[in-house]
Amino acid sequence: MIIRGFKNHPYIPNSDLEVQQEMLEEIGLKSLNDLHVEIPEELKLKRPLNLPKPFESEYELKRAIDKVLKKNISSKEYLNFLGAGCWQHYVPAVCDEVNSRSEFLTAYAGEPYNDHGRFQALFEYESLLAELLDMDVVNVPTFDWPQAAATSLRMASRMTKRSEALVVGTISADRLMIIKNYCDPGVKVTLIDYDRETGKMDLQDLKRKISDNTAAVYFENPSYLGFIEDQGAEISKIAYEAGAISVVGVDPSSLGVIAPPSSYGADIICGDLQPLGMHMNYGGGQSGFISTRDEEKFVMEYPSRLFGVAPTVKEGEYGFGDIAYDRTSFGNLREKGKEYVGTQTALLGITAGVYLSLMGPNGMFELGQSIIQKSLYAIEELSKIKGVKGSKFNNIGFKEFIVDFNDTGKTIKEINKELLNESIFGGKDLSEEFPELGQSALYCVTEVHLKEDIDTLVNAIRKIVEG
Repeated sequence: MIIRGFKNHPYIPNSDLEVQQEMLEEIGLKSLNDLHVEIPEELKLKRPLNLPKPFESEYELKRAIDKVLKKNISSKEYLNFLGAGCWQHYVPAVCDEVNSRSEFLTAYAGEPYNDHGRFQALFEYESLLAELLDMDVVNVPTFDWPQAAATSLRMASRMTKRSEALVVGTISADRLMIIKNYCDPGVKVTLIDYDRETGKMDLQDLKRKISDNTAAVYFENPSYLGFIEDQGAEISKIAYEAGAISVVGVDPSSLGVIAPPSSYGADIICGDLQPLGMHMNYGGGQSGFISTRDEEKFVMEYPSRLFGVAPTVKEGEYGFGDIAYDRTSFGNLREKGKEYVGTQTALLGITAGVYLSLMGPNGMFELGQSIIQKSLYAIEELSKIKGVKGSKFNNIGFKEFIVDFNDTGKTIKEINKELLNESIFGGKDLSEEFPELGQSALYCVTEVHLKEDIDTLVNAIRKIVEG
């Protein structure tokens, strides 16, 4: 049976020529081209698009897509030691079970009277993450860590009425690119140098570059390169003395064992929720967060939604809704919004809330402890290979670490290619992103890696390097 209007293309309504002609006659036109008479002829494409023949059934479409996807090799088939901003963590089944419920999966925007629990779920997420961060206010998630960091710097610029941000030099090139793009125009981004032995921020360079035009000082802990920045309190102090705001990017999976940035002076904390119950999705599916103290000067600069709880007219009953809604771009005056905010990643905020409620304080501690122990074991075993230094920096790290291959006579590209032959994804090649580090790679070890996985990696690299 062919439904009226779907005869030619089953997924496109009103594609049947008879139906189209009937509609055109109703509005007094002769052809579809009459709908676009205002477009100059020289801009119109006069030939068919160079596209493959359309599929005629859902089955054919699915079969073709499956064939394409089979070309991918994922961490299900290969051992994976690649991180660099998207990490392989264990995702409890309950995370997928909850975030796939129709009330959450298909819900968009809405108000308290029709949200079916989504507002409360996001409030609970904000409360749980605020407890982990030891902060007061957490926003509904942004797209990812880079966008959260960029928004944090713009918030700082509006608060201080200054137009420069100092950013740590060990930041990811991709993250830096997004920050620069989002902050331009209005906020100039300047990099701060780092110590080549430890990776830590060069405080003398920070003091040279900070000025009365500095809106914020941004650094990350753990850093993009894995090491712990233990100068946080001093960095924040230097920022405060110059009238700037301290902004810290953090991997939340580290906070079961590492003190939160609020303990060493961070005014704004940002980061990525992906470690908290989210699949890697081939590098997609990220979700950023921003957190501050519960002070009006911070709250009123958030461009994104904030949910709160309040008693209703019925005693003992509570409701959940937006806080300071008018400050947003979708409030009363869109053109006066702090920043434009469109579709965000609220569903993944609910996922993170499920993960945190499941793990609890003890679970987050055990997670961090496991990651540190396994990372140290990997560094120790890799250092036993001739010409390999398991950790480039003389510093303690979390989850990620730089393996130095400069004395092996091989390039990272060569090593990673040979590791693929052993069904292993090696670390990220840093030779272009950080040329000063030479032939070094960023490796990642999490709770999903067993001792036998690490031993397999070590033996494979030994075979490649020593022959």
